[in-house]
Amino acid sequence: MKPLRRIVVAGVLGLGVAVAVPGVMAVDNSALGRAEFREHKASYGLVYRLPTEVTAQLERTVLPRLRARLVKLGLENEVRTFNLPHVTVVHIHSADPMTPMKMLKALPKVPAVIDLTLKGYSNTEAAQGAGAPWWFDLGVVKRGPGYAEMMSYNTVATAALTPLRDGPLPRCTGPVYAKMDDAARELTRTVGVSGVNVLKDGKETASHNPHATLMYSMTPYDARLQAAMKEIADEMNRKFPQGIDTRFKEVAIVEIGFLGNVLREYYRISLENGVAWDVANGRQVARLK
Repeated sequence: MKPLRRIVVAGVLGLGVAVAVPGVMAVDNSALGRAEFREHKASYGLVYRLPTEVTAQLERTVLPRLRARLVKLGLENEVRTFNLPHVTVVHIHSADPMTPMKMLKALPKVPAVIDLTLKGYSNTEAAQGAGAPWWFDLGVVKRGPGYAEMMSYNTVATAALTPLRDGPLPRCTGPVYAKMDDAARELTRTVGVSGVNVLKDGKETASHNPHATLMYSMTPYDARLQAAMKEIADEMNRKFPQGIDTRFKEVAIVEIGFLGNVLREYYRISLENGVAWDVANGRQVARLK
């Protein structure tokens, strides 16, 4: 953990000047004060891809039940939303199509392989009372060295990658920003997204809440859906109380939709040896160890 923390300090020290580097777009926060969401042009992310065996287990057990209930609730769009299963490190918005390559170049060394347990189903609003977007999530057990490493690397990656943004994530603006608490607003202004770890007064914050999202929604989260989705979460927690032991061996630089769902991969990076390769052609492009 100590080498990662040294990188955190270096990354944060560079955070304030990164926007002045040639090729990095200027940050425009003007959308934060508007009533509507910022127009979404292109968003990118660094994510842990769920291992195939974990995805297969979810497909056998949880997801069929979830999809059946969503159809009964009239949430057909939510069932159809495409997503490559993942746990997010950090997301940024940028209209620059070269952003994925810039992200790869900006990344510090990756952590070692991360072991933790996926457990606990819940519903999450982008901001309480905003109405949309909202998500159905599978959380992680928040203890142990794997969780600590994941939290520390979020701080590192946030410092390294958020200077590449051109402004806040659209889903954090307009009606969502208006309902955020002060801490979330500060993060959205300074790094473009809430729910990430940064250094504050020399200490790492613990804002990040790693999870795998199983459903994405822009349907207004009214009282009917709140009650129905709480029922679904409670049912899943009763039926699948044991959790899923998971070993994360890779991170990926990806394109994401407005809601945060992963649409495609650009680069995948091994946590075992730091080798990064272009997913389109399988060629090695860097080594981050």
